[in-house]
Amino acid sequence: MSSVKIEKVDQWRWRIPKEGKMHTEGLVFADEAMMNDIQKDQSLLQVANVATLPGIVGPSMAMPDIHWGYGFAIGGVAAFDVSSGIVSPGGVGYDIN
Repeated sequence: MSSVKIEKVDQWRWRIPKEGKMHTEGLVFADEAMMNDIQKDQSLLQVANVATLPGIVGPSMAMPDIHWGYGFAIGGVAAFDVSSGIVSPGGVGYDIN
């Protein structure tokens, strides 16, 4: 079960507050039933971890299909500054070439 703090924003959005080494907050798009399932794995922790990466622009986000991945959660989305950011194969998938 995920130990990441979440706050309900509205019927479809959940916020992971900026804490510790996070440069930005997390934002998850899901309804309440989906969020109950999402909290059963470590994907929310992955959303928070992505928010710590250098050069992230805007929130670390997750779409309703979020589930535990390798590095980024599957269904995770993040944008990075071209000058100070990173390119992470964990955000695209190691099987993509």
